[in-house]
Parts: sequence; structure tokens; C-alpha cells
Amino acid sequence: MRPRIGITLGDCAGIGPEVVDAALKSGRVPESAEYVVIGRQPNCQPGAPSIETARAAAAALEEAVTRARRGELNAVVTGPIHKARMYEAGFKFPGQTEFFAERCGVKNFAMCLTGGKLTVALVTCHIPLAKVPSALKQTEIVRVGMLLLEFVRRRKNSTEEIGQVSKPLKSRDVRIAVAGLNPHAGESGEIGREEIEIIAPAISELSAIQNPQSAIFSGPHSPDTVFHRAIDGEFDAVLCMYHDQGLIPLKLHGFHDGVNTTLGLPFPRTSPDHGTAFEIAGKGIAKPDSMIAAINLAVELAAAK
Repeated sequence: MRPRIGITLGDCAGIGPEVVDAALKSGRVPESAEYVVIGRQPNCQPGAPSIETARAAAAALEEAVTRARRGELNAVVTGPIHKARMYEAGFKFPGQTEFFAERCGVKNFAMCLTGGKLTVALVTCHIPLAKVPSALKQTEIVRVGMLLLEFVRRRKNSTEEIGQVSKPLKSRDVRIAVAGLNPHAGESGEIGREEIEIIAPAISELSAIQNPQSAIFSGPHSPDTVFHRAIDGEFDAVLCMYHDQGLIPLKLHGFHDGVNTTLGLPFPRTSPDHGTAFEIAGKGIAKPDSMIAAINLAVELAAAK
């Protein structure tokens, strides 16, 4: 059966509708899947979001998650929304990640981003930076680390199934770097003790859960070098302690092909790693590359699932 991929337009005053249209016409998304565009477009002016455009975006999300839970869709790709307008329209979630988790009744979920040669997952997500240290728990690092491991394994397995040649066991090992929270990963406790008291014990627990022959967790690594090492191929993914720790290097490295995916849902959900870009909406200059990458990843994960 061909996987059915639902695609929401996001806020239609932004670039969502045009990048979805461009992606589907690009010839760069798999013909092996069926694509269902979800969402109405109320009368709107490009670059001028309104309550009506926010309500339409919210309605599209509700339709997408309902159809996916019924089994009518094998994966969902979401266009970018404008959170401030969504809040005015009654949207009560920090982001689409939390929306999908709540609607699916999922507590064990996480935000993951992948683009270029870099994949990151976030232990804490949409919270103020000042609250990160108190929110950082050993149990949360272990929980998100296991979700990230499952995601990387699934992608490795699907690549091997599509591709081609069987690889020696060593090349199939999943190598996940765990970033420290503080500069220099705390400098042996001189610049913070979270690495010693929280992060290192979590790494030990993750390592104890996994067979070392199939998964290797290492760290805490200094955040100012670990992403360079991952891009060089030393690690398959980086487990990050907070939102911008992961998103800044991801967007610097893979801005035009970055994809956001929600780990832990009963179906794959991806989105382009950019916003509504109201300032260029309707001008015909928005690049569809990230939407293309989001659609391709959704198809890949749907096939693997």
C-alpha cells in the first residue's frame, strides 16, 4: 500500500501554502506516497496574519491528528503556524509538538531535529532558559535518550533496507553524544555541577540499559565542540539539554533542509524547521527545501513503521 501523508498548510498568511505547493510540484518527493493537503485558506493577505488565519491553521491540525489516529493517514507534515495569533484564537499549547502529544494521549515524547549531517533531540524544550537547570532531571535525560536511540535506529534500518549493501556490525552501532549544560561541560564542577550530579549518572544509566555492541552513549561533552564532532561523523546524534543548544547549530548547519519531528507519537509527524516568514510571503522567493525534506522524512518513517 502507498503511505498516505497528510500535509497541513499552517498559517495561510505565511509561506506555508506556497512551500507546500512548490514541494509537491518539485519532483523531489517520493512518487511512492499519496499526499493529502489539509486545511482551508480563508481570505487573507500574504504577510498579514489574523484570527481567521490562526483558526484555520488550528482546524487543520485537529483534522490531521484525528485522521491520523483513525488510521486514514500514515504520517503528518505540518506547515508553520504563528503562535501569538494561535494563542489569541484559543490554542493552549507551547507548540505543535505538545499539541500532537496531548491529542494522542502521549506522555513519553520529545522534540527532535535533523538536517544535513546533524541530528539533535531536546531534553527540555519550550521553557525559559532560567528554568532549565531546575527542570533537568536524570530520568528525563534517560527518557529522551531512549527515544532518540529508537529514532536513529529506525533511520539506520530503513536506509539499509532501501539500500543496498549489508554493513558490518560496527557500522550499525548507534553513537549518541550527550551534551553538557555548562561551558566546558562544567569544567569538573568549577562552572556548574549539573554534569556531575545529573548528566553523568544519566549516561551511566543509558549505557547500562543498552548492549554496548549496538548503542554507545558518551559524554557529557563540551557543547562548544560536540556539534562539530557530530557533523564530522563521530556521532549519529547529539542529546541536548535545552532548546537553543540544539537548534542554533542545527539551523546554522542545515537551515534549508532542517526537519522537526516529534518522537514518541503513534504515527510520524514532521515539519519544516522554519517559521511563517510573513515578511516574504507571497513574493515567490520562499525556498521549499525544508518542506521537501520534511515530506521525505515523513515518507521514510511511515515506510519504516
